Amino acid sequence: MVTTETIPVSMTLGEARRRVERWRSTRAHRHTPIPEALWAAAVALAREHGRARTARTLGLDYTALKKRLDATGDARSAPISPTFVELPPPASTGLGECVIELEGAGGGTVRIRVKDLALPDVVALTRVVLER
Repeated sequence: MVTTETIPVSMTLGEARRRVERWRSTRAHRHTPIPEALWAAAVALAREHGRARTARTLGLDYTALKKRLDATGDARSAPISPTFVELPPPASTGLGECVIELEGAGGGTVRIRVKDLALPDVVALTRVVLER
């Protein structure tokens, strides 16, 4: 069954999941391609929620979704260039040496090793990394 239904790209993940499930239950053949309108909604949601979460929630192939995002020139799929963050000299009440590991919504991981950094500076550094 071919659908020409227009799907708003401003829908939530839950709404998109219900539409994908409805399409799957009404398609004529198991290997019928997903309609472009559903792909467009998935791409828009992946920009907002990340590829992995969107693919998992909608039951889509991660690689196929990634290819569609890359084809649109999505800025989130481009590698992030490192940015220099200058911190003031550590206070005498530093944390000693510690490793901070942050995982982004898209699945990327950043590991930062710091020595003698005060807690407020660690929090500031974490915010800078997460905002990028």
